[in-house]
Amino acid sequence: MAHPQSQEADRKNKEVIRLERESVIPILKPRLIMTLANLIEHGSDRAEFLKLCKRVEYTIRAWYLLQFEDLMQLYSLFDPVHGAQKLEQQNLAPGEIDVLEQNFLTYLFQVMEKSNFKIATDDEIDVALSGQYLLNLPITVDESKLDKKLLKKYFEEHHHDDLPDFSDKYVIFRRGIGIDQTTDYFFMEKVDMIIGRFWAYLLRLTRMEKLFSRRSKRHHKKDLKKDDDINFEADQDDFYVERKRLENMELSARNLLSKTTIQEPTFDRIIVVYRFKIHGLLRASTKLKAERGIYVKHFKNIPMADMEIVLPEKKNPGLTPMDWVKFIGSAVVGLVAVVSSLEMPKADLWVMMAVLVSVVTYCAKTYFTFQQNMASYQNLITQSMYDKQLDSGKGTLLHLCDDVIQQEVKEVIVSFYILMEQGKATRQDLDQWCEELIKEEFGESCNFDVDDAVHKLEKLGIVTRDSIGRYQCVGLKRANEIIGTTTEELVLKAKQESATL
Repeated sequence: MAHPQSQEADRKNKEVIRLERESVIPILKPRLIMTLANLIEHGSDRAEFLKLCKRVEYTIRAWYLLQFEDLMQLYSLFDPVHGAQKLEQQNLAPGEIDVLEQNFLTYLFQVMEKSNFKIATDDEIDVALSGQYLLNLPITVDESKLDKKLLKKYFEEHHHDDLPDFSDKYVIFRRGIGIDQTTDYFFMEKVDMIIGRFWAYLLRLTRMEKLFSRRSKRHHKKDLKKDDDINFEADQDDFYVERKRLENMELSARNLLSKTTIQEPTFDRIIVVYRFKIHGLLRASTKLKAERGIYVKHFKNIPMADMEIVLPEKKNPGLTPMDWVKFIGSAVVGLVAVVSSLEMPKADLWVMMAVLVSVVTYCAKTYFTFQQNMASYQNLITQSMYDKQLDSGKGTLLHLCDDVIQQEVKEVIVSFYILMEQGKATRQDLDQWCEELIKEEFGESCNFDVDDAVHKLEKLGIVTRDSIGRYQCVGLKRANEIIGTTTEELVLKAKQESATL
């Protein structure tokens, strides 16, 4: 990463978004283990370290087995595909089903937290949607089709800070940051920009710009992450991603007919949780019980500015009320201006032509822009269904459970290795050294969750703490003895012995 001062100079006249580093360790576990093992000098210690890594994983997997089993059993009752039949077989009262729903959500949110997913806040969503990328239509959710009781009840019993306004209807979890780039001619979009800028020029020329200025002011009020908002000295733990948008580029004859690359930060993973509205009382009817289904949808690489494509029950987009106001208002104002000019003793033909051209160009701009955006919207929705949706329901939950285990194992291995190499360390030193190791050996940055790592090390019994709070690990051989032989090792040993017979 460049020095903050040079970063500041490079970001002049650029749109950047400041993002917090996340706790997820973005390294495959086999690569992490083998890289650290190869750093150990003695072969005997290397073998003990590899054995310890296996025992740590087997033990952590056993810790979570029962919790994950409960999660999957509960979800089987609320699976939108087969849950209705299982609920009917259980013959449960509505109140009992309500309790099971809340238990499922409690387990689900715990797994999300352990897997380093965070609930997207209003501020994050506002910043993400403050720009445009490939989706240029206003997308709204048909809230009348979504249940508002399930999640509302959960959040009343489990407090969360900075919940978004829609949290009673659906929840968006996000994790990881990436970059999406698209290179194309964007000819229609550039033409639309030229018409838009020409329209703005004509508005200034005819002094009608004040009539249409209110919406643009409202649209830009949340442009939070500009250069002058960033304190480079105070925020060196954060990182920055640049947005490259057509709206910010200078148009010329050369770049109008050439390919252009635009860039947008992405949420690497998004999970959306919601349920459809339950109509009527829950009786023995299969139809009504099917509406108890809870949807869990998993997406990848979603551009921040196009987050709307993951929303449930999207309404078909159309011209916004403000577009209609502008459309009709410009026609009326233009007509009045033309009539007024004709009634004057000396009709100013240039003014009349300017007014007529401005009205026609704006109407054409509104129509063609909408048609172009509708085509893009349909393509994006299709892509989100086939390319960007990873899984849903049970498949997503299984993926999350494995994610939790992988992250927990990596945290323990990295922190134990640091203590083994450095000796005693305070919690703050351990946190810093773990982050430096990940950066130096793997070229990755993360906000290492030292509290969670230390808690698991203590639970395993392979670290001790001295009188002033410094941590120290036991020897490799002793650590393996403390954890002991795992069931998986006994099964593998028996399998190998049977193979040799």
